[in-house]
Amino acid sequence: MALVSRGFSGRRRDDDVKLPPGQYLTEDFPVLSAGPTPQVRTERWEFTITTETGEEHRWDWAALRALPAEHFTTDLHCVTKWSKLGTMWEGVSLDTLFADVETTADYALAHSYGGYTTNLPLEDLLDGQAWIAFSYGGEDLTAEHGGPARLLVPHLYLWKSAKWLRGIRLVNEDTPGFWEGVGYHNYGDPWREQRYWGD
Repeated sequence: MALVSRGFSGRRRDDDVKLPPGQYLTEDFPVLSAGPTPQVRTERWEFTITTETGEEHRWDWAALRALPAEHFTTDLHCVTKWSKLGTMWEGVSLDTLFADVETTADYALAHSYGGYTTNLPLEDLLDGQAWIAFSYGGEDLTAEHGGPARLLVPHLYLWKSAKWLRGIRLVNEDTPGFWEGVGYHNYGDPWREQRYWGD
């Protein structure tokens, strides 16, 4: 089995659209994954925020769906240079999930079903910047796109938006995740073209 899943076809340039440096537009929604696609049933899905002291906050699928959800439209930018504009989602803001979490940590490590991890500054998950998304284009999020629920942090390259999200661990020191550990940029701002170490 290939390490990275199948690619996509189709490129479009539009000089009237402002894109991050080095990006091109696509109408597709390319599917790229580090390893096989987990098949997580909603009745077994669980999400946990673990603080730096070990305190856990847990939600099962019913508890997540009982929280206030938001419909939002955002652009996506992948480190492989494609951008997809105006994508439509539904999900729960991480502000809602962190409302009762007490922490002094500055960093977060997102964990996925299947073992994937990615690191982010905690401040990039708050103030209306990130969601646990469970619907795309008005439909339940499919497994190939990270369903039943994925992290969505659209102001960073898409590898920071962990698919098949199962938890976030808060840490006092920044800890590289999967792609960061093999050479991808630690932060991943598409507007600063932070693709790899040294960018």
